[in-house]
Amino acid sequence: MTKAEIGILGGSGFYAFLEKSKEIEVKTPYGRPSSKVAMGEIAGRKVAFLPRHGKKHQYPPHMIPYRANIYALKKLGVKRILAPATVGSLQGEIKPGDFVICDQFVDRTRGRKDTFYDGPRTTHISSADPYCPELRKLAIESARELNIPVHEKGTVVVIQGPRFSTKAESKWFTDMGWHVIVMTQYHEVVLARELEICYLNISLVTDYDVGLVVGGEVEPVSAEEVLRVFRANNEQVKKLLFRLIEKIPDSRTCLCKEALEEAVISG
Repeated sequence: MTKAEIGILGGSGFYAFLEKSKEIEVKTPYGRPSSKVAMGEIAGRKVAFLPRHGKKHQYPPHMIPYRANIYALKKLGVKRILAPATVGSLQGEIKPGDFVICDQFVDRTRGRKDTFYDGPRTTHISSADPYCPELRKLAIESARELNIPVHEKGTVVVIQGPRFSTKAESKWFTDMGWHVIVMTQYHEVVLARELEICYLNISLVTDYDVGLVVGGEVEPVSAEEVLRVFRANNEQVKKLLFRLIEKIPDSRTCLCKEALEEAVISG
């Protein structure tokens, strides 16, 4: 089977990336991924691209086959996953068009499969620092070099969806000090860690959620507005990914590759 070193998971509005690619179908024990995987090359590195919602956005957040997606990339040999996503801002200083390189998450989802270990093997991975520090550093450097407005860290709260938040919920999230809000990502990062794959989130801010953090001066988020802002910044996302891929070293020095060493409990 064709192999890749780096995987990219495209989010809302980001359904294609590689100019020259070959699509392959990958079968997994967890069913089919969101779509066929596009295989190509960037800066001499073999890359696999998979749109998490499917090419036609046919998978809403709570129905994305997360386990199949991550397992498919692992099966292809991927050791690092770059995962851009559109998010809403929960803090006034984080503006639409800004990028946030998240370092923490808060999970508010329910009922979605978020582990490969349902027994009899019992595994407890550490999620203290869930995002790859090596990739985060390189992403921040790349954004600075490209003059992309970037926040070097942030906590993302992951909500169930597919609905957007109420004003009461949004105020709670803001008051807790969390920075951005999304409906995906949590499941990807923990599943990747269970397979000892490095995972990086690149959040593109498209809106102010329900508008409370700017005094209610903007309308609450809509799907149309999310896609409008994303399309306006789509080239920035691609430039950042290209620059980042050029910087990624061949070998890994982070602890992501050792995530299972002290996680498995055996009788």
